[in-house]
Amino acid sequence: MPPPPANAPRQERTRPLVDKLHAWFAATAPRMMAGSATSDAMKYALKRWAGFTRFLDDGRIEIDNNTAERAIRPVTLQRKNALFTGHQLGAENWAAISSLVETCKMLDINPYAYLCDVLTRIITRADTDPIDDLLPYCWTDANAAQTSFELSSIASAA
Repeated sequence: MPPPPANAPRQERTRPLVDKLHAWFAATAPRMMAGSATSDAMKYALKRWAGFTRFLDDGRIEIDNNTAERAIRPVTLQRKNALFTGHQLGAENWAAISSLVETCKMLDINPYAYLCDVLTRIITRADTDPIDDLLPYCWTDANAAQTSFELSSIASAA
């Protein structure tokens, strides 16, 4: 598979800059005062360098995470709501539901339709059934097929 078009400029212009940054981090981090915020940030970046530079080789990966930041903004703005759940498990459940809702929004899925369908499917499944197909990235609306069937029946009857 040929690399996406965004890959060529990244290789030409960005890779040399990132390589220089890596060399500078590697040379400077050991000389920084241990425990300082700058030293910790450099060591953090060096330990995760492969993940940090993955965007250079794969043009599908965004250079920044602005899309993800915008997607989670509503959740972070309402973070204080979790303080009033009354229990740690309640806060964890709230976080899981919020994550599903925001993921649905990011994928242009109606969160209400998704949750209604998935909760209905969960009830009918065995405990040992896989759930991967219920995650927002893999989900297909079971009711959408039914709706299109009903519409085609109505159209053919007319």
